[in-house]
Amino acid sequence: MMDSRPLQQTLDHWSRFTLRQRLMRYGGLMFTLLIVAWALSSIDVIWEWVWDAPTQMGDLFGRMMPPDPSNLPSILEAIWQTVNIATLATMFAVVVSLPVAYISAQNTTPNRVTLWIGRFILVSSRSVNTIIWALLFVAIFGPGIVAGIVAIMFRSIGFLGKLLGEAIEEIDHKPVEALEACGASRFKIVLYAIVPQVMPAFFAIAILRWDINLRESTVLGLVGAGGIGMILQGAIDTFNWPEVSMVLLTILALVVFGEVVSSYMRKKIL
Repeated sequence: MMDSRPLQQTLDHWSRFTLRQRLMRYGGLMFTLLIVAWALSSIDVIWEWVWDAPTQMGDLFGRMMPPDPSNLPSILEAIWQTVNIATLATMFAVVVSLPVAYISAQNTTPNRVTLWIGRFILVSSRSVNTIIWALLFVAIFGPGIVAGIVAIMFRSIGFLGKLLGEAIEEIDHKPVEALEACGASRFKIVLYAIVPQVMPAFFAIAILRWDINLRESTVLGLVGAGGIGMILQGAIDTFNWPEVSMVLLTILALVVFGEVVSSYMRKKIL
């Protein structure tokens, strides 16, 4: 009969992590806790307000009930304006992002200078928040939907260009090589070898960005860039909490509508 004692001794001494791995894990945990403690100590937190927050939230929600539909026509008009801002901004951003994506992809950019120019445009677009863009363009164009459209467009260029550029870099190069061997021009190579391969990704990215822009455009009015946010800011400033709840419910309905529409469009197109 086989002696099972060596096997049993091995099982008794088995450990998932070595001593060095355990020390590294505990060290990483302690370092994380120290970072969190340092972050909390470096900010001015009024803990009395933190502990009182649940009571204040309950009181605020009590004031917001029931929602006040008396201003619903103006709210729906602002919602329609918000949809227009998101849609127009996405359309303009798609047009502008196509050449940026082309020069940002390593396999299609003319040279290294254009590659870095394209990537600088993508990084600068994505590194600035939509609200910051909106503040900038409100100062340029004045309050209204024009500033909101341009702000959303500038923010979207980086998103669209980056994902489209990555889609271009992942294409199959065999059709490109075949057309190059036939002596096709650069325009025909792009039209017949690159565009058909990136078209599904193009539509999916554009629809996704429209859905994101629909949500982002709801807050542009807080800085005067048009949309439903202007009514929300006015209701908050006047402490009209029932109207605030009505606006929030409308925004929620808009977000759900955008999600349903984008899902339906992706299924139909893709």
